[in-house]
Amino acid sequence: MTAAVTAMITAVVGVLGTLFAPVLSQRLTARQRAEEAERAERRRLFEERRAAYTAMNRASRQFHTLLKDALHRIRDGVYTEQERDQLEEARRDYRDRYAEAQMVVPERVLEASRAVNVVLAGIDAEVKRLDRGLARDGESPEQALADLKEAEPRLSAMRRLMRGDLGIVD
Repeated sequence: MTAAVTAMITAVVGVLGTLFAPVLSQRLTARQRAEEAERAERRRLFEERRAAYTAMNRASRQFHTLLKDALHRIRDGVYTEQERDQLEEARRDYRDRYAEAQMVVPERVLEASRAVNVVLAGIDAEVKRLDRGLARDGESPEQALADLKEAEPRLSAMRRLMRGDLGIVD
């Protein structure tokens, strides 16, 4: 190769490098932006799921606690309108959090939440019947309290699944 050919090849490579540098830079920048957007979306979805878990855990435990309180107060004959209103508010909040979670949580967590819901909804209906004096055969505050204990391991199982889904391990 002669010096002229070498100089020509060097010039062509230099020109091509100059022409393609902005294109390569733009592609790298676009790839970085796409990766950053993907990370931000994963983080947003994680935060949404965590918020749903937190709200559902809080609401289900509050509903459970108020059901237990209602049964004790019905048993003792001191259940008031204010307590009925509190229980109804907790039930509505629980229902809303449960509905929100159905849209963002994995099926295994929904299965656990359904197991909790079966117990809480059943006891809520029983509390209402007991409060109205329309108890079915075998229904009593004492029996309902015993049945409500079934929710406790289900609440714990649901919480463990939620924590596991969020990457929290003990």
